[in-house]
Amino acid sequence: MGEFEVHRVRFFGLVPAGVRCLAWQPRSDRLGLARTDGTVEVYNFAANYFQEKVIPGHEARSVEALCWAGDRLFGAGLSGEITEYDLAGLCVACSVDGCGGPIWSMAVNSSGTQLAIGCDDGSIKLFQVVPGGIQFEQNLDRRKGRILCLSWHPSDTHIAAGSIDNFRVLDVCSGQTVQRIMVNYHVQKVKQECIVWSIAFLSSGTVVTSDSFGRVQFWDWKQGTLLDSHTVSNSAVLSLAVSEKEDSIIVGTSAGATYQFQLLPVKLNSQEKRWIRTKPFQYHTHDVRAVAHSSTALISGGLDAQLVIRPLMEKMQDKGYEAALRKFTFPHRRLVSCAREARLLLFQFSQHLELWRLGSTNGTGKDGDILPLSSMPEHLVQLKSKGPEHIYCSCVSPCGSWVTYATASRFHLYRVHYEDDGVRIQKIPKVSKLLLPAYQLQFSSDSSSLFIASARGSVHVVLLLEPGGCRHLHTLQPPSGCPEAVYLLALSADGRWLAAVSGDWAIHIYKLKRLKHHCTVPLYSCAVTALAIHPVTNNLVIAHSDQQLFEFSIPEKQYTDWSRTVQNSGLHKVWLERDSPITHITFNPKNPSHILLHDTYMFCIIDKSLPLPDSSTLLMNQCILKQLPESARQQQLHAFKICKKFQPLLFVDLLDEKCLVMVERPIMDIKTQLPLPTQQKKFGT
Repeated sequence: MGEFEVHRVRFFGLVPAGVRCLAWQPRSDRLGLARTDGTVEVYNFAANYFQEKVIPGHEARSVEALCWAGDRLFGAGLSGEITEYDLAGLCVACSVDGCGGPIWSMAVNSSGTQLAIGCDDGSIKLFQVVPGGIQFEQNLDRRKGRILCLSWHPSDTHIAAGSIDNFRVLDVCSGQTVQRIMVNYHVQKVKQECIVWSIAFLSSGTVVTSDSFGRVQFWDWKQGTLLDSHTVSNSAVLSLAVSEKEDSIIVGTSAGATYQFQLLPVKLNSQEKRWIRTKPFQYHTHDVRAVAHSSTALISGGLDAQLVIRPLMEKMQDKGYEAALRKFTFPHRRLVSCAREARLLLFQFSQHLELWRLGSTNGTGKDGDILPLSSMPEHLVQLKSKGPEHIYCSCVSPCGSWVTYATASRFHLYRVHYEDDGVRIQKIPKVSKLLLPAYQLQFSSDSSSLFIASARGSVHVVLLLEPGGCRHLHTLQPPSGCPEAVYLLALSADGRWLAAVSGDWAIHIYKLKRLKHHCTVPLYSCAVTALAIHPVTNNLVIAHSDQQLFEFSIPEKQYTDWSRTVQNSGLHKVWLERDSPITHITFNPKNPSHILLHDTYMFCIIDKSLPLPDSSTLLMNQCILKQLPESARQQQLHAFKICKKFQPLLFVDLLDEKCLVMVERPIMDIKTQLPLPTQQKKFGT
């Protein structure tokens, strides 16, 4: 792999927000996810579970409920507004006041034409989904008590609504309550109210509830009788989801556990079936506030920020990679940028930025030694974003003299002056609002220009002026137009080429000297997770969400010979079965055959001068190679050099030919900053 001096950075204090709600869209195999800070994300399960859309949060816009109406995503929260998200533009498309105070719950009917919301004032309101927005339709029967959960009957004729101590069934046509059932009726000596946290209305007429007493209960709504009750936890059961075939249920508790219920025959070959609790799982440490059920997996999200996807073995034909458990904690995009020349790191948080200078050492040592620091890392600047909007993207220039960031409605550019007694920040005034929205920011290698990824496939080119200023130079656009936003940029070191990736996964390449479109890379069937242009050859290296790698020659407008060899020979099975996407690619100019890349759990150097590993070769063989004599080692060498010593990795970059910076965020450091979980009694204590 070669020897590098590694700056191991662990002072990035990122604490990802917890998962608040989930919404599964079976038609497109996509999962909508909302976090406690208002951020909304979309995961594409068909593209290897890639986080393909992120809409930044807002301090005044909590999301308590999320649902799909066809391919349109809606959210609602304590602000009292129903929000539709523009998934192409990665922003809020429109908002409508629910006129019932804070909204605690929302559900869509089976045809995706009506939304029902449950409000703090006890009202349930219906809205019709129309092109371009939603329209109020009617109020249903209002009763005292906030509506915490809602569920439509599959026939769209009735709605079940959960509240405190009871749930109701309402007729959609008349708007009247046709049944009211007390859920704490069967509990003797009740001294506290019972909160119905989640509810599901099955086609058989059974209503399933989960409550704060730790119970999952099954009701006959017409008779108003309890059919079955399961106490699954000493703490509350907060969430519940039913499979499309209504033969499986997943519930999540405030103790971090999830349970599966299955509808099984009472006896072999019997027609009579009962709901049986079959599988307990403990993948979370904190409240499981949201669950979802796909046709092949149980999905859960907790306040520990983890999204867990647990495939159902009985539904999987292949018991290998597809049946593996997956956990996602960190975003599939970069939150760190590096000023190589100045040896600075810029950390992005939801509402502020931190600029740090790396420490240095004068010591030397052998492989694995920890060298003493001659100067400690220094926190230079903290930039706070004004207003409630969260920061979407940020960047520091290679020379460290420029810092920029953007929110949904603001774009900020700063000139950084380094003086003997500290750092002085100069805000650049009168920045053009035409540059918004901004989804990705990238400085040129000589820090003379700034490139801004924007809506509808466009990229703005901004000229940076001395001693402090900027001028909008040009807007690059794909020749055939594009409805999607650009979310990734790559610049060549010589300033000649720019590659831009939009939400439709198309990669457009521009010639910057003429500010013209040069070519389009052949479209691939999976999302692009990272790309970079080689500083010597101007070849574009592309990583996709299915772990495939391509190399495209920009001057020749075609894939390189090495790329064709990779596709013909195929990548190693172990490489393809990774579930964490490549998030950054870089190069070592002194070793043109080397490609450096990383995901959350490994750092890899690909040496194109060596043969590709075949299926019989051990992919991660670095430890074995060290133990072999030189003659035997040469026979075992292959192109992939993988290191798993540093993890979870949020960022890796090459500072110079012999120096790397690696930013880690240990999971235990995050958990120490979370509130204490519900205490669980351990056996024998």
